[in-house]
Amino acid sequence: MSLADQLLQYALSGLVVGGIYALIGLGFVIVYSVTRVINFAQGEFVMLGALLMVTFGDQGLPLPLAFLLVLLAASGIGALLERVAIHPVRSASVLTLIIITIGASIALRGAALLVWGTDPFALPPFSPGPPLHFGQAILVRQGLWVLAVALAIFVGLWAFFTRSRLGIQMRATAESPRLAAQGGVDIHRVFAVSWAISTFAAGTAGVLYAANVRLDPEIGVIGLKAFPVALVGGLDSLAGIVPAALAIALLENLAIRYVDPLLSEVVPFLVLLGMLMIRPWGLFGTHEEMERV
Repeated sequence: MSLADQLLQYALSGLVVGGIYALIGLGFVIVYSVTRVINFAQGEFVMLGALLMVTFGDQGLPLPLAFLLVLLAASGIGALLERVAIHPVRSASVLTLIIITIGASIALRGAALLVWGTDPFALPPFSPGPPLHFGQAILVRQGLWVLAVALAIFVGLWAFFTRSRLGIQMRATAESPRLAAQGGVDIHRVFAVSWAISTFAAGTAGVLYAANVRLDPEIGVIGLKAFPVALVGGLDSLAGIVPAALAIALLENLAIRYVDPLLSEVVPFLVLLGMLMIRPWGLFGTHEEMERV
């Protein structure tokens, strides 16, 4: 394979993996921007979306309907988690809120083990068939779904945050919850919606990711790998998610090819460590937010 084909292969693989990371990182950023909570249960919602998709698929539901039900379920559970576990202790310390989300992640994983067990599952790709060839580089057909769905969600959220009344209220709440509340914004509804959007994105990532791997309740660990994406891009910046996700995914691919496949598992954290040493608030984040964290 020529150097040009190798570079193209790394770029294609990086786009697919980066699309998954971007969707998961999106959830971290939205929840933190609006509620100032870091949700360490994000990976478990990825797991939940994947397992629910398997369950609905086994019931013989059409793919679009199963996908829609997964997203509705993930969004509803996310909003419920905010209402039941986060809302009653909104004034608690940052550490307390983080511990609550860690507890939620453990509870979700335990529930998944009880319901689905430990045996691995397999979710067939949405578009079976041979991979697509670009010269000597290849792209699996599922990768097209990842790219298309991720692009659609980011474009949809851009329109939501810039054009809709609720989206503008969420941006106002992210800037200053107190001023937003004084201006008549129902910030409690905004908080619940932010969690619903976050878990919607995580559930989507889970469905897309599950078609490429053997599936079990432990795949939620990908949430920890995607957490550096949010910090590298800027924990309060939606603009930084995509470049951070693509950069980390590309470096992972290079580590697999030229160093050691095992090293790729720690690449996101090495990138995060480097970013914290150079620019702790991330590519597009603000200095003040890092001081809060």
